[in-house]
Amino acid sequence: MIEFDGTQFLLHTEHTTYAMGLFQGLLLHLYWGRRLHRAPDASICTSFLSRPLSAKDLGDASSDNLPQEYATFGSADLRQPALDVRYQNGSTVTRLAYVDHTVTDGKPPLPGLPATYCEEGDGVQTLEIHLADETVGLDVYLSYTVFPTFDAIARSARIVNHGAAFELDAALSAMVDFHGLGECDLVHLDGAWARERAVTRNRIVPGTQGVESRYGASSAMHNPFLAICSANADERQGDVYGFSLVYSGCFTARVDLDPYNGARAAIGINPFHFRYLLESGESFTTPEAVLVYSADGFGGMSRCYHRLYRTRLCRGKYRDADRFVLLNNWEATYFSFNEDRIVEIAKKAAEIGVDTMVLDDGWFGKRNDGGSSLGDWVENREKLPGGLEALSDRIHALGLRFGLWFEPEMVNPVSNLYEAHPDWVLHVEGRPRSETRNQLILDLSRQEVCDYVIEAVSAVLRRVRIEYVKWDMNRYMSEVGSAKLPPERQGEVMHRYMLGLYHVFETLTTRFPHVLFEGCASGGGRFDPGILHYMPQIWTSDDTDAVERLDIQFGTSLVYPYSTMSAHVSATPNHQVGRTTPFQMRCDVALPGQFGFELDLNRCTDAELETARASIERYRALQCVFHEGDCYRLTGFRDDCAALAFVAPDGETAVVSLLTRKATPNAVDRYIRLDGLDERAVYRCEQDGVCYGGDFLMYRGLAYRCGKEHESRLLVFHRVADDAEKKGESRQ
Repeated sequence: MIEFDGTQFLLHTEHTTYAMGLFQGLLLHLYWGRRLHRAPDASICTSFLSRPLSAKDLGDASSDNLPQEYATFGSADLRQPALDVRYQNGSTVTRLAYVDHTVTDGKPPLPGLPATYCEEGDGVQTLEIHLADETVGLDVYLSYTVFPTFDAIARSARIVNHGAAFELDAALSAMVDFHGLGECDLVHLDGAWARERAVTRNRIVPGTQGVESRYGASSAMHNPFLAICSANADERQGDVYGFSLVYSGCFTARVDLDPYNGARAAIGINPFHFRYLLESGESFTTPEAVLVYSADGFGGMSRCYHRLYRTRLCRGKYRDADRFVLLNNWEATYFSFNEDRIVEIAKKAAEIGVDTMVLDDGWFGKRNDGGSSLGDWVENREKLPGGLEALSDRIHALGLRFGLWFEPEMVNPVSNLYEAHPDWVLHVEGRPRSETRNQLILDLSRQEVCDYVIEAVSAVLRRVRIEYVKWDMNRYMSEVGSAKLPPERQGEVMHRYMLGLYHVFETLTTRFPHVLFEGCASGGGRFDPGILHYMPQIWTSDDTDAVERLDIQFGTSLVYPYSTMSAHVSATPNHQVGRTTPFQMRCDVALPGQFGFELDLNRCTDAELETARASIERYRALQCVFHEGDCYRLTGFRDDCAALAFVAPDGETAVVSLLTRKATPNAVDRYIRLDGLDERAVYRCEQDGVCYGGDFLMYRGLAYRCGKEHESRLLVFHRVADDAEKKGESRQ
């Protein structure tokens, strides 16, 4: 619900309120937190109108001391701005004033960009606030969409030029000024290839802190997310303010703490190497930022993001459908395969209940290693003499679906495509073209390059019966330039690349709605909300070691639901770290995600095959709980015991996953307290038949001892009648 009383805007979700007010034409931030029953007094934000050395640009007041909603550069406010504009006369002064606003039901799409959406009955409203600098003919439209039942607010900005041409040096998506923040922490997700999205938490101190990507992708190093939390915040308690950007390119997410305990949080496209020219009549729309406040700690924040992203960001046939249990041949064969070898692996997969066989890299051109043929999406007839059609027919004859790997954004210099169009790659004339993995990047800021990618992939999907596509991307940008754009627009290349990529995704997913597309970028190098708008699952990491995956999946779940995490069982010793873990643990770690295998099942023992078969059956029985229910992290990041609980939407079933990362001799007893249950209900454990009260499971917990290294247990609890103990059943 959105309210306006003439001076204040109140944006209410079921449990939160976001408040803004007008002061001398300036749009101020008043409040964000638990739901308010009455509007706040605007004086809370104007009580410090001036301080020593602050320039007064609002009568006796200074904008440098006021909490703003969308600050600009060049006036008295000397803090980091959300909008920075460079005009033809060299000036960088912009002053925005309130003009008017509109409130509409529903949520309009963002042209050319991924974004959340609403459905009938959601009760969603969108507030658009019109600000303007009449001196330069600049209009800014700030959009706030309120998702009441999801406790989320989606923000974006549209900048319109009605005057002479100017350049955007910064145009962020969302900014929030906090006053009197107190002792708070900054939480973000960082890492590198094969160890993505580690949880990092530090105290917010004076100065600038934050994360960014300059890589041309959201990157494995940092995720487009940050949270500000109270010092006491944990999984169950404390104030947490989340900022998540629906974008797959370069971003910034930062917090600036001033000497007066005021903190400015901001998120959006990274201003570094960004300069966007707007001619008269042109406009620029920022990517969407999704803001979530939780009074129930990180668990409450995560579940808000999970519900929203799972059902109002992911789209298409597979948003709500059961996904595939697949086997990918990559770690089983790498480049060394032929048609018969793939069919041999598929036969064993079919025997244990796998339903999809995926052919990874090496099927096209003259591809026997990473040195050639990217861009030439025609079969390697030495490996596949009957082509993809023959292989697909043999796979389908086994009762399996057929999936295929592509890396369409890249090209090898040794390829027919590069030989024909060397100017189609990102490059700067006269400079060396740096290669990573023998690859260059196709310039998707160019329409003809996008058209080639669309038609090359479409030709295969039209000709061959394919139900799944793994879309990979294996290098970051260097020598960022486009042969098609004039010099004054070279600062737009990275963003225009993303717009081109989104156009490719939108076209292909619309053209082939029956295909399940999975994102990949050397594993989790582009695991972000922008990709999820087109592909409902992403290869979480190239690190398939079960112990490493505990941390990676834990960190990922801070923002993203397990339904989006592709998770596979691989061989041991593990190919990335050399660790040997029990087959059961490998299955149990992967089960809550999009379950699959990354190995040659013909090399497994009979006992391992039986474990795989039983795990597939368990996955199918519990898939709706894992992927539609609420997730509760019961232990901390990198705890010796990793404990998760998933509670079905109807509350009738709960699944508890207990995994021992590290055991100690003569270990102490510990109790794992569950969450999300009905404290008045009774739950029967499927494994031993014991009945427990929901209150007992949540307030005392399950006894657990880390007795054996890499031990794993999966417990399933079903809600039963309250009089269960009257029937002679034991009850804790």
